[in-house]
Amino acid sequence: MELGDRKKTILKAIVDDYIITGEPVGSRTISKKYKIGISSATIRNEMSDLEDMGLLEQPHTSAGRIPSDKGYRLYVDQLMEIEYPSYEETACIKNLLHLATINEMDEIIRRTTKLLSEITKYTSAMLSPSVKKSTLKSIQLIKVDSTNVVAVIITDTCLIKNVVVRVPEGIESDALNKINNMLNTKLPGRTIEEITPQLIFSIQNEMVDYKEIFKAIIPAIYESLNSNECEVYLEGATNIFEYPEYSSDMSKAKNFLSIIENKDVIFELFSDGKKSFSVSIGEENGIEQVKDCSVIKASYKVGGKDAGKIGIIGPTRMNYSKVTGILKFIAYTLNNMLNNNIDENKNNDK
Repeated sequence: MELGDRKKTILKAIVDDYIITGEPVGSRTISKKYKIGISSATIRNEMSDLEDMGLLEQPHTSAGRIPSDKGYRLYVDQLMEIEYPSYEETACIKNLLHLATINEMDEIIRRTTKLLSEITKYTSAMLSPSVKKSTLKSIQLIKVDSTNVVAVIITDTCLIKNVVVRVPEGIESDALNKINNMLNTKLPGRTIEEITPQLIFSIQNEMVDYKEIFKAIIPAIYESLNSNECEVYLEGATNIFEYPEYSSDMSKAKNFLSIIENKDVIFELFSDGKKSFSVSIGEENGIEQVKDCSVIKASYKVGGKDAGKIGIIGPTRMNYSKVTGILKFIAYTLNNMLNNNIDENKNNDK
């Protein structure tokens, strides 16, 4: 059966209305509210055809229709009009993101995740850059006291890791400086995966006078760099209770919260796929617990390469138009901020 313009107009009206109200949509509502110029009887016939095509569902006998996952898919791909943030919202987004400095990636991620959740009223998630895919920028060894040193490790994706290392008592600042200089000669510019035990061993052979100190520092640094892939940040988990289909159905709400609490599931949802922007609806997510949810996600870049994902997880009755516009703008602003500052730092280093 062909999906003509009239059916598309009716489907769009049903999806738009259901997103706003959360109530099944009847033919009289479409006829009166959207004034598309055809009778209720004709609209009912078209709605019946749309149901036969798998684009609408009828939750109860004699009730109106609601969109199916397939209906939402067609709406997102062909019918919705992206609603970009207002002037006030864009100014707010830019101001809040630029308050965090480029050297505080954790703070940038927290701020961005919270901002996205507050503006959309859904649950937001963000993956930090992968340590193993990063390139080492610098290591700074700082003496705390006679037996402790802090190693501050900075990557090209602005990740900062602080590692406290216990060293032989009585370490001299001169020895620490020599080790620090050697590490910053040999390691910067290498990916974490390229910093192998063999490379560390070769550096150690050049530092024979400081073998014991080197042995204490290097394993701690190496373990820190290889300890995890990336972190998952979440905000707005309880926003789901603002939606009647969850606040009135505790089993559905508990299922959603169990998803949010399982960071492995969130990681799988947001790390999957290579597209810079994507919308996954219901069963398209490929995870049973997420069949009633939609996930909208975007990539962000640091230094010109993909660093992580940011996005929204919420009910399939999501305001796709608004979330798409806001997420695209936040990702665009974040990319510009991170990469402009990276370029400035490179120029300052010259």
